[in-house]
Amino acid sequence: MPNSTQKKQTTHFGFSEVPIAEKVDRVADVFSSVASRYDLMNDLMSFGMHRLWKRFTIDQSGVRPGQVVLDIAGGSGDLARAFLKRVGPTGRVILTDINASMLQQGRERFLDEGITANVAYVQADAEKLPFPDNYFDCLTIAFGLRNVTDKAAALRSMYRVLKPGGRLLVLEFSKPVLPLLNKIYDLYSFNIIPKLGAFICQDEASYQYLVESIRMHPDQEQLKQLMHDCDFDDVDYHNLTGGIVALHKGFKY
Repeated sequence: MPNSTQKKQTTHFGFSEVPIAEKVDRVADVFSSVASRYDLMNDLMSFGMHRLWKRFTIDQSGVRPGQVVLDIAGGSGDLARAFLKRVGPTGRVILTDINASMLQQGRERFLDEGITANVAYVQADAEKLPFPDNYFDCLTIAFGLRNVTDKAAALRSMYRVLKPGGRLLVLEFSKPVLPLLNKIYDLYSFNIIPKLGAFICQDEASYQYLVESIRMHPDQEQLKQLMHDCDFDDVDYHNLTGGIVALHKGFKY
């Protein structure tokens, strides 16, 4: 039985316990493996619902022309693209991801669409964001927080770079609130999603990890409390698709 000191030296990687120092590299391997098919898999896994969840996030952001937005763990840039339309020619959007392969996917998609103005790309760790204090009007992280090793450190880093009056939006898989839906969701997640990953990406193990990481992520109330503990104010959440996904919102006053 591990003692308390040993426990502090490990963290979960899906359902496994791994040394804290190894998790970042393991998560990096997962996303490097699936980067080229990431968007296709999102559409297949969610039956296209992820687009509606992201649209709701944008609508809740309150972003206006001229503002500066940070999209953390932004991957292929779905949210960043939508924010560019909101901030207009006088605003700016910075797309970050800790994974170089995912960030490159986002950059290439923007270039393919001829989008070059008012957007920047920064490879960055959410726990140690390389930006000045009180810099951004809005921060978003969609389906990325559960992969962060130290979620509290990441949230504190986000709080630091957010302007007073700004808001953080965390879109993440959560806990279904209907018992029957929970059972169906478990069956689908553990029996179908890894097989889709094997068929589409030739990588069943990465999608097995992704399913397990969802189950290890804090539920709605736990994440709400964690955001409060990291100094965010007026924290609340909206359950989407019966709680399969939740959008948490917090402010810095």
